[in-house]
Amino acid sequence: MIVSRIAVIGAGAWGIALATQAARAGAQVHLWARRPETLTAERTLPRLPTAVLPASVTVTSAMPVQADAVLLAVPMQHLRAVLAHVPPAGPMVACCKGVERDSLALPLDIIADAHPDLPRAVLSGPNFAHEVAQGLPTAAVLACDDGGLARRLADHLTTPTFRLYASDDTIGVQIGGAAKNVIAIAAGATIGAGLGENARASLMTRGLAELGRLAEGLGGRMATLSGLAGVGDLILTCTGPSSRNFSLGLALGRGETLDSILGQRTTVAEGVATAPAILALARAHDIAVPVIETMSLLLAGDIDLPAARDRLLNRPVGTE
Repeated sequence: MIVSRIAVIGAGAWGIALATQAARAGAQVHLWARRPETLTAERTLPRLPTAVLPASVTVTSAMPVQADAVLLAVPMQHLRAVLAHVPPAGPMVACCKGVERDSLALPLDIIADAHPDLPRAVLSGPNFAHEVAQGLPTAAVLACDDGGLARRLADHLTTPTFRLYASDDTIGVQIGGAAKNVIAIAAGATIGAGLGENARASLMTRGLAELGRLAEGLGGRMATLSGLAGVGDLILTCTGPSSRNFSLGLALGRGETLDSILGQRTTVAEGVATAPAILALARAHDIAVPVIETMSLLLAGDIDLPAARDRLLNRPVGTE
């Protein structure tokens, strides 16, 4: 299988980065943009000015007709609506992270609803869009129930600076990508409130345990969360200054309200919508997720930051 035609759906920062990377891998790229005019005459996105789209990337408002892979780089909560307009052009790869609020569906569930007969995969890992666009060294994981297809897609999208590992654990990879955003908000709030690096490291570690329990409880493998889609993404999102979820938590920890933070932003922090959805998913399967539960209550305004801190610190101490 030669991946020579790649379609990217969504021309935000992540879509631009993926289109640029696919072009580096030698593909002809069809980049769907709802508003192509948001790109400058220099073929850059204003909030990603260092990424200039290669000549092999065609930017258009027309949906692709045929492709060797369709990379879906739209916000998770808009995935279903966008997919309603995406034709069955080729294997669908979810490049978004989260849980749909109303249905509690993961990305591949939503793709299956729209295109049940198409192969589907998910791409995840510790990837800041601006670094991928610049060609800085990055690793990620591409998971598909068909391990052979996962390997072929990964091989043909890999370049020396973008290493894609294959997996057949689609549940574990999706859960890692979704839940780590909630933990990142908690990590940011920890630092913003002045609770220290020890607290952040402890929270990240206990959060990783929650990711593992979720993955295993939903049919995935706990071991997957020890890799790029779990601990790798968690480290980046909980410590990297470019993390939208961490920076949102940082502002919360410093006393800003959620409404005021969101009102100042043009980008999406997926953890805000994911927190209540993944909590509901965990409760439906009787999985204990105290950090995620506490953050969901905090984001909903049901508790304040001191109460969130006390809720976690006063829990019974168990064994590890």
